[in-house]
Amino acid sequence: MENPCTIEGPAGRTLQAMRLAGPREWVGLALLSLPTILLGLDLTLLHLALPALAIDLRPTSVQALWIVDAYGFMIAGFLITMGTLGDRIGRRKLLMIGAVAFGIASVLAAYSTSAAMLIAARAALGVAGATLMPSTLALISNMFVNHHQRALAIGVWATMFALGMAAGPVVGGVLLDHYWWGASFLVAVPVVGLLLVSAPFLLPEYRAPQDGRLDILSVILSLLALLPIIYGIKQISKDGLSTGTTLAIAGGLAFVILFVRRQRRLESPLIDLNLFTSRAFSVALVVLLVGLIGVGGTMLLVTQYLQLVSGLSPLMAGLWMGPPALAMLAAGITAPLAARRIRPGYVIAGALGLSVIGYLMLARLENEPSGVALVTAAFSFVYLGLGTIAALGTDLVVGAAPAEKAGSASAMSETLQELGLAVGIATLGSLTTAVYRNRMFDQIPDTLAHDVHKAVGDSLAGASSVAQELPPGLLEEAQAAFTAGFNVAAATSAVSISILSILAAVTLRHVGTDSDEAVESKQGQNQQPNDAS
Repeated sequence: MENPCTIEGPAGRTLQAMRLAGPREWVGLALLSLPTILLGLDLTLLHLALPALAIDLRPTSVQALWIVDAYGFMIAGFLITMGTLGDRIGRRKLLMIGAVAFGIASVLAAYSTSAAMLIAARAALGVAGATLMPSTLALISNMFVNHHQRALAIGVWATMFALGMAAGPVVGGVLLDHYWWGASFLVAVPVVGLLLVSAPFLLPEYRAPQDGRLDILSVILSLLALLPIIYGIKQISKDGLSTGTTLAIAGGLAFVILFVRRQRRLESPLIDLNLFTSRAFSVALVVLLVGLIGVGGTMLLVTQYLQLVSGLSPLMAGLWMGPPALAMLAAGITAPLAARRIRPGYVIAGALGLSVIGYLMLARLENEPSGVALVTAAFSFVYLGLGTIAALGTDLVVGAAPAEKAGSASAMSETLQELGLAVGIATLGSLTTAVYRNRMFDQIPDTLAHDVHKAVGDSLAGASSVAQELPPGLLEEAQAAFTAGFNVAAATSAVSISILSILAAVTLRHVGTDSDEAVESKQGQNQQPNDAS
């Protein structure tokens, strides 16, 4: 695909003459949406399949956790490496290699005969998934060189992942009604087949014009930096702060310092730190990180409320999450269109303001039958903000990077989003648990058996697991305590997202609209004859 040509204007501005994408590019976008949806599906499909596979594979409690976590853990750890690798060897080539690996790992997961085999397959799925995410986004930047078409395309792409996550419980429920648990992994096979057949005809190839080799030591340092930090954050969300988690996070941060120092010395670094000199790039990454912290923690609490407080089945809870997913889809598509006339910073700030309304609604949530409808409405507001920052924030990150760094920039935005989700689950989940335990401290009768007493005092999930052994009214007390914790977590998110909204409006106000650029272009053309004379 041809690179956009540039015209040097007399006013010192560079005007880009970019051709519009045609039908082939838009069909190619639809093709790239398939693996994106697939990655989202794989995160939530397994939740419904866990009870069934537990009967067959009999995992220990630790193995059960790793069956769920290995996938996202490896994705987050390998994103930066795979994003840069795609820039070096070719983005379409890496996408196709990753698709083949994803298909093979999916089949191995479906036919696993032991918990250890399934964990290994899930880890392989994560590494393969890390090749797909930055490759799809970087290819979009090649296919859509016109900036407002690129923003719209990224908006569509950004919503597909969340749409896949929302559809996971529904698709999983349908599959489990008719097939065995392994069928949830085989959904990937036809998608991979379609991608491999169509990609050579619909997707361009792009490889950065540089001769530098991939620095293996930088890859190792990036893994030693990211994996311990992500592991520590995930463990905090499950077991609270401990010496082990503190050491893991501290060790990861030490390797972050070593990684950054090495990048500054290399001619062809794994991450070009000069990208952070762009204010739009840096602020957009902060918006994505903090925005996803609020969403990640709240998403966990919403799913727990729908199932443990409102008593919905996983399938029904997934269906009630449909309207928020549609709200995100609408925001992801309309936000880039609005940003053509309104400065992106103001669009992001306004959408985050809608998210604040949603968080405030959740902060007033009570333990009553109407709670399901309120949660769905509130979370739809939250997802309106998420769709906007996912579309415009990602576009600002990718747009601020030169073409040869698009894969690396894409990987950084996705890594921070994964990190934001993990931090959100850890912080807001821990805050809710702390409120729950404080409320339940004096409510649990001393006459309960030790294991029952411990389960009720630990969490609402624990109380629900021993509901048959509880005296009348105690489970309702546990549900009320959880709801109170949810209220505090939502209020905390409302405050942090309010601050983020102001930050976006102030620091991104310099990013102009299409109208601004058209005026500047016309002024530059009008000045040309005078300057020439």
